[in-house]
Amino acid sequence: MNTTTVIVGSSIGGVRAAQSLRLEGYEGEIILVGEDPELPYDKPPLSKSVLAGKAEESSIRLLTREQAEDAGIQLLLGHAATGIDVAGNLLQLQDHEPVRFDHLVIATGASARPSPWGQRPGIHVLRSLDDARKLRTNLLKGGTLAVIGAGFIGAEAAATARSLGLEVTVIDPLPIPMSRIFNPEIGHWFGDLHRNNGVTTIFGTGVESIDGEQGSFTLRLTNGANVEAATVLVGIGAVPNDAWLGASGLLVDNGVVLDEYCRAVDAPHIYGVGDVARWRHEKHGEDIRIEHWTNAVEQAACVAYNITHPQSPRAYTPVEYVWSDQHDWKIQVVGRVGGNAEHIIIGHPELHGRFAALYTTDGVNLRGAAIVNWPKALLACRRGMGTGVTIQELREKLEPLLDPQPLAAS
Repeated sequence: MNTTTVIVGSSIGGVRAAQSLRLEGYEGEIILVGEDPELPYDKPPLSKSVLAGKAEESSIRLLTREQAEDAGIQLLLGHAATGIDVAGNLLQLQDHEPVRFDHLVIATGASARPSPWGQRPGIHVLRSLDDARKLRTNLLKGGTLAVIGAGFIGAEAAATARSLGLEVTVIDPLPIPMSRIFNPEIGHWFGDLHRNNGVTTIFGTGVESIDGEQGSFTLRLTNGANVEAATVLVGIGAVPNDAWLGASGLLVDNGVVLDEYCRAVDAPHIYGVGDVARWRHEKHGEDIRIEHWTNAVEQAACVAYNITHPQSPRAYTPVEYVWSDQHDWKIQVVGRVGGNAEHIIIGHPELHGRFAALYTTDGVNLRGAAIVNWPKALLACRRGMGTGVTIQELREKLEPLLDPQPLAAS
């Protein structure tokens, strides 16, 4: 008897789960449900090429209607999930009758943390294609852009706005940007990167209020200063889209809680993928949730395998990987960085045009790495994470590759 798998969420995790099911030979019905009425699209380009106007919207589509039809994937877009009848195997939707499933994949992702200063015209968040359209429209009017939050999204958008010729001010309550992700030394380099590209940075200071209207805002800061801006982007993090699961009876705690096979701990026919999924990572010995593109893709493939091979499921134990493009830096992170890990740095952004920070918790083995403009170092670190390379072995391999002059990545 054919089964039905319903996937809730039409971003990268949901689309890849549907496609991976077909690659695994799944012959049942697949229904891809999305709150966004748009055809599925990729999100990393939104803060970069889409915002800059360098990419057509058609180029970021993940799935066309024709491709979905060819793959036997039914699209049910423009309907938000409102709840699950776990015992009755029913997904409840807004403005649509409930949909029956044998397997359910929760891939509803995360939303931008709402602006505590309101979201009236001219004050933006950046998470969806519509968000990018509205922000670009305002940027093209000119004037200063104020970015609240120096994380990846805020930093990428700031770099893009500078490429469009706008004046940009970045404000963050952390005295050193990215210091929670990496460490103070690298955080200082990120600050220098933005200042060297004409961005005004105000770190160690928060925003108390935003007065005015689109085209003429005044941001009042905790140090008593004011910042004038035509447009404001609020990039203060993301929250998992799990509120709709509140009455389902599923265990929800900063995302839907899953076992090592990405199955809901109290409903093994329900799975989770991507930003909304919090699963037991056996190698780390803890429940983790990762808000990165690569994780959604790899987790979707694992879930598809486990749905089609229920007698021999695979535990999901990825090596984390994320990237960011800011000005002329290609930033890539593999494994786990920051926290209480020690680190050594090979290279320097001014002397060599590239560097790698290697992290360890025991002084010997590689725990993670942050790499800028150095593909060979990335390759060595990703391989090393799988083979158990030591910090010293990596150091001996990478240091001879450095050149005393700034150069293009090799």
